[in-house]
Amino acid sequence: MQKLWNKDWLFVNLPLGSKYEDMKAAALRPVTLPHDWLIENTDDLYASGDGWYVKTLRGEGLDDCALLDFDGVYMDADVLLNGEILCTHRYGYTPFFVDLTGRLKPGENEIAVHIRHQSPNSRWYSGAGIYRSARLLSLPDRHMIPDGFQVNTVRSGEDWVLTVEAEFAGEGEELPEATLRRPDGKILAAGRMEKRSAGAVLSLHVAEVESWSIQNPALYPLELTLGTQKKVLRVGFRETEFTPDRGFFLNGEHVKLHGVCLHHDLGALGAAFNVDAARRQLQVMLDMGVNAIRTSHNPPARELLDLCDEMGLLVMDELYDMWELPKTDYDNARFFPETYPQDVAAWVRRDRCHPSVILWSIGNEIYDMQASDRGQMWTRVLMEEVRKHDDRHAAVTFASNYMPWEGAQKCADIVKLPGYNYAEKYYENHHKEHPDWVIFGSETGSLLASRGIYHFPMKEDILSDEDLQCSALLNSNTSWGA
Repeated sequence: MQKLWNKDWLFVNLPLGSKYEDMKAAALRPVTLPHDWLIENTDDLYASGDGWYVKTLRGEGLDDCALLDFDGVYMDADVLLNGEILCTHRYGYTPFFVDLTGRLKPGENEIAVHIRHQSPNSRWYSGAGIYRSARLLSLPDRHMIPDGFQVNTVRSGEDWVLTVEAEFAGEGEELPEATLRRPDGKILAAGRMEKRSAGAVLSLHVAEVESWSIQNPALYPLELTLGTQKKVLRVGFRETEFTPDRGFFLNGEHVKLHGVCLHHDLGALGAAFNVDAARRQLQVMLDMGVNAIRTSHNPPARELLDLCDEMGLLVMDELYDMWELPKTDYDNARFFPETYPQDVAAWVRRDRCHPSVILWSIGNEIYDMQASDRGQMWTRVLMEEVRKHDDRHAAVTFASNYMPWEGAQKCADIVKLPGYNYAEKYYENHHKEHPDWVIFGSETGSLLASRGIYHFPMKEDILSDEDLQCSALLNSNTSWGA
């Protein structure tokens, strides 16, 4: 059983450094997740402070294994059960599970989430809170591990071979059954998975399916069943190829990527994820002629990738905006050296079944690459961590504004698929010098405009004026490129 756990939360915002006892003595108010407490105060959208979320859970009526699944909590959060810390999750953009198995008492149990929002911690509006959905999972002792699934599709003549993998836990010998269906419910292929190390695997020969493409994002439900547990994955049959000389190919057809860099906030709605608002946002992108999204500069909400699967948008799924070297005082560089393995694992394992995801970006404009040889070390380490969890679904890349210099070029020689930020003039020479690199523009334009604001004369480039607005005449230009 899996259900949304977004309702009936209580919340209070307290000064930074508050304790559990402070929360217990405070006046909490009801909120519904996803929730961003910073957007409520437009006079101080970067305020430091603690957020406390509290909800009760009855210990009866759950299966052998009970988990809480948080898709996004910003940031540096503890999860407490009846006043005791169960886990700490630092990075604000990766999902995490809290294991409640064997820890719940009969009757009511208190779940509390303590968030420490210390500003500045990013180069954009981050929001703060449990800003993505939470889910409660109740599973039998023998169960398939959440986010332990992987699918791979390979063309075989006119048909396809679908390989599905699942990890499971608990005692017993029963293995999952897999059934692939048409959208109308007709069975296309089925079989029982075979045991392999800590998981199970099955390959199915599938005929008469449409490939997943930008023009026709065909999706087929794949049901995995183990005892009373059922998981439905949506499979898109597609193959991708990146070539140094000919570009990107989807299902053997050349595709020019018309992409945008899209931050996770929803404007005036703040960081709290809203499916309808995200769908509207993506539809605006499609209407502009966009066919690819870069999740700048962090993993997106789970549902955003569902939308991209449905709408036929390709995705460059990005993990970090910094590694060891910080860009702001309290960003994730504080935690990176200790938490990167769990961040990479959570990111890739959650997103590796989405046909829309074609690139894993391990970082954006990472100064470590240029500062020392440690940049090359971390490039290798992060690439290897990605490959532990996915060695075929998507390619590894990064986005860099340091490509004119040696450090970033050495890192590019490791991934062989570097993204260039505002460095179009280097494409031709770098391609000649490194014919095995797949070079692409990860950021190529940066235009600024405030709706309804016009600064004259139009020929004069003005970044900002006394009104702190940017001209909608597009004569407010950035220093790094437009």
